[in-house]
Amino acid sequence: MDQFKSKLAGHRIQNSPKIQKLISELVEAVRGEERELVSIRAPQAEAMDHGKHMFDDVAKYRGRPLQYQFVGTGAGHGAYVEVEDGSVKLDLINGIGVHIFGHGHAKIREAAVRGALSDIVMQGGLEPNHEYMKLSKLLVEHASKRSRLKYVWFATCGSMANENALKIARQKNSPAKLVIAMKNAFAGRSTMMAEVTDNPAYKEGLPEYNEVLRIPWYDSSKKTSSADSLRAFKEIVSANPGQVATFIFEPMLGEGGYRTAPRDFFVPILEFCREQKIAVWADEVQTFMRTGELFAFETLCIGEYIDICTIAKTLQTAATLYTEDYNPRPGLIAGTFAGSSASLAAGMAAVEMISGEGYLGDSGKIRKTHRAFIKMLNDLNETSCKGLLRDAGGMGLMIAVTPLDGSKDKVNKLLQVLFKNGMIAFSCGRDPYRLRFLLPAILEQKDIDLAGKILETSILEMMQ
Repeated sequence: MDQFKSKLAGHRIQNSPKIQKLISELVEAVRGEERELVSIRAPQAEAMDHGKHMFDDVAKYRGRPLQYQFVGTGAGHGAYVEVEDGSVKLDLINGIGVHIFGHGHAKIREAAVRGALSDIVMQGGLEPNHEYMKLSKLLVEHASKRSRLKYVWFATCGSMANENALKIARQKNSPAKLVIAMKNAFAGRSTMMAEVTDNPAYKEGLPEYNEVLRIPWYDSSKKTSSADSLRAFKEIVSANPGQVATFIFEPMLGEGGYRTAPRDFFVPILEFCREQKIAVWADEVQTFMRTGELFAFETLCIGEYIDICTIAKTLQTAATLYTEDYNPRPGLIAGTFAGSSASLAAGMAAVEMISGEGYLGDSGKIRKTHRAFIKMLNDLNETSCKGLLRDAGGMGLMIAVTPLDGSKDKVNKLLQVLFKNGMIAFSCGRDPYRLRFLLPAILEQKDIDLAGKILETSILEMMQ
């Protein structure tokens, strides 16, 4: 077999010492140009006009301004990214969680370059290349260790992975079509996923299908929270006998405010789903690779209940995983694109690094980073920013805190002040609005210290 592989042109390209040497030299040369990008830098006078033209042109052609005056140059190093106005920012949102290894990571870049040498740019289910097969095998092997998940299907974004999940659940449980979701949930931007999403601002003008019913998320301030949510779930099922196809939940609320819930909150609901033959669908588009285990269902020890799981963002593409029972009949899920050859290769490298280089487990780098960042936020809240950075929490590399009075206007203004002062973050939640961080896994203590200084300066500036 190895002799046969060596005769195949594709494998010769992938394994060629000459080509590998050129890739390594190219990646190293690019990193050499980026090595100075290790701290924040103000906009540079000679680049500011150029940057403004770039920012204005994006607004012109897409019909709305940028959230931040940000267009990247394509250069970055670790937690730092260079902007077209010559500035360098500490990036703690990372494309809303796409760049889990930050900017300019050698292994990610090398894998992407190797993938880009493929004969095709985009791969799909009809004519996949070997990256498709290898990533499929890698994901299924990891997912099946602590769950019954057995198969995987790729898509190009989290919304489409979720669309596939919903179709799978409804086909299996037809004629049931109703969905139970959490209050303040977010599932994507397609028409149906906007329906699952609990935010009126995200579906203005869209039709209401009345196919999504909701239960409350866990409230740590209420002793009866778990029982209340279970009761609400049972009442929905009782009022709609045989009509509930699936229960979708995020292991931690994402856009809804980075709110966590204990295992004991989920298990009674999941047990009831099993009893009622309702598909259990874990939406891990945002949590995948971030919680200290590869899957958040592993972090919560609920893998035995999962029928369908969706992942994206850190994967550089998207995927729907499902059990034998929920393997759909041919024709239901398909699609021209599964992802670019570069993204499939880079996603594979990311999974291999997270799972094999000391990032996972209680003593792994992800949870160490989580504890250090939470400590920084709590220290500020107890000292110079007393009472102005409340309720810091989250899971792993997903962290949020309620700043100032938690109002939308104040949080949005704070985001712009942070950006001006050299750090990129984002918001989540409603009433209160929260300051959100999607930390890169390569974050170092010096970066956390710098983040604390920028946050302190910005909060105090807001209070003047």
